[in-house]
Amino acid sequence: MRLAIAAFAVLPCAILLAGCSGSHGSSGSSGVGGGGTGGGGGTTVYGTDVLTYHDDSMRSGEDLSETVLTPQNVNQATFGKLRTLSADGLVDAAPLIVSGLTIAGSMRNVVYVATENDSVYAYDADGGTLLEQVSLLGSGETPSDPRNCGQVSPEIGITSTPVIDRSAGPNGTLFVVAMSKDSAGNYYQRLHALDLLTLADRITPQTIQATASGNGPNSSAGVLQFDPAQYKERSALMLLNGQIYLAFASHCDIDPYNGWIMAYDESTLAQTGVLAVTPNGTEGAIWDTGGMTADASGNLYATIANGTFDTTLNAQGMPSQQDFGNAALKISTSGTALGITDYFTPYDTATESANDVDFGSGSMLLLVDQTDSSGTVHQLLIAGGKDGNLYVLDRNNMGRFNAAGDQVYERIAVGGSLYSSPAYFNGTVYVCDAGDTLKAYTFSDAMLPSSPNSQTSTTFAYPGTSPAISAQGTTNAILWAVQSATGSPAVLYAYNPANLGQEYYDSMQAAGGRDSFGDGNKFITPVIANGKVFVGTPSGVAVFGQL
Repeated sequence: MRLAIAAFAVLPCAILLAGCSGSHGSSGSSGVGGGGTGGGGGTTVYGTDVLTYHDDSMRSGEDLSETVLTPQNVNQATFGKLRTLSADGLVDAAPLIVSGLTIAGSMRNVVYVATENDSVYAYDADGGTLLEQVSLLGSGETPSDPRNCGQVSPEIGITSTPVIDRSAGPNGTLFVVAMSKDSAGNYYQRLHALDLLTLADRITPQTIQATASGNGPNSSAGVLQFDPAQYKERSALMLLNGQIYLAFASHCDIDPYNGWIMAYDESTLAQTGVLAVTPNGTEGAIWDTGGMTADASGNLYATIANGTFDTTLNAQGMPSQQDFGNAALKISTSGTALGITDYFTPYDTATESANDVDFGSGSMLLLVDQTDSSGTVHQLLIAGGKDGNLYVLDRNNMGRFNAAGDQVYERIAVGGSLYSSPAYFNGTVYVCDAGDTLKAYTFSDAMLPSSPNSQTSTTFAYPGTSPAISAQGTTNAILWAVQSATGSPAVLYAYNPANLGQEYYDSMQAAGGRDSFGDGNKFITPVIANGKVFVGTPSGVAVFGQL
């Protein structure tokens, strides 16, 4: 079912100056002019795309092209909620932004919104006009029920953040995974490739199926079978070198399930690779909303939740039965084949899994190269989970398993469990454990300190907060965070990223509840582009900007 509002076309990349290749889903470059008004919120600015979760394939969470929002004008007098873009279900997926499209001869920025009711919307990001809407449900289908699990409720449709490739197809393509069920009780996971202009399926949707060698649950004669009813696609999609990568979580810890990663050709949606991360064991789901990360060499990185890890290692130091539960993985994609080349799991991994202390509950972050005082360059990543530690891992020597003690680049005790996505800006890592403050750790000599350089006075209830940063290069920087606990009022905060003790704005400051936007939504991350801040809610997307 499609509601067609208007036909629109993509401006040439030379005009946009904005990440048009889309191969890494990166955000665009700085704004390239203005003109007109956006129906509230000041002059419209074009030029910045947000095509994937947290802006890029490293999941940095930084938009370095923001020319409108500054510490001087983000305050309750001049900044606030402009409107809410309505949707027909919970918005768990982060909104995505495509800049500078022509609609009826006029340029517009467009925000794409996906819901748990299996709908996708295209809205004018500045004026709020609904441009297009589509349901991804098949005939006679409904979104999935919660599958006896309260993590995504009352329905499961589109949970993960889609990814956009502006160069795919004639007009650009939005790739999205939708879950549904039919009247006979059959469950489906489908990968769609939606035209950016019409939201029509450019390619026949791919029903997600998979098998792998293994003797784990739901296997027969040494073949492991993916059961779409037992999984949800919660991790943000990754677009890398023409491939769409998916990773699947279970419904709570309801067996039987394993950890699955799959690859699909973006041109045909044909499946090109499958990796079961606990093929001869159990569990090992991939939970984090930030999804997999990727480096410039084409390696994927993923964190795996509680599950079987074979503490007996082979001669190469890898698990003897190829079971990588409760670990951080480095995955080669050479020739589209998926293969684990390195990993890390804590020394007490078996105990952690037995007690549901997931290493993979928090999202991963890849860091730009860090250089120490001797001139040595370090390629690092950040990961963490329920054990209260933030792990800094060397991407070229992750540490693997050592029963006598962890052999990692660095480990920092942050206090509580990590469920959120960290962010990076200008040499600093920002992370928030559930029920605690948002903390800033700044690199010195390629090492993070054992305690934060600054932190907020506000504490963020479960699941903590997944921050994002806007800046013009390294100037006019603002850190954005959302109080997002389900069933409690949502609050948008703006802080000085150089000193989190300095708050610029929060949505509770204005009188009469002017900027309130309903209850929290535990998965959401603020998205910043072209002078606007977009925040998912249980029934739409709240838009903030200059009043």
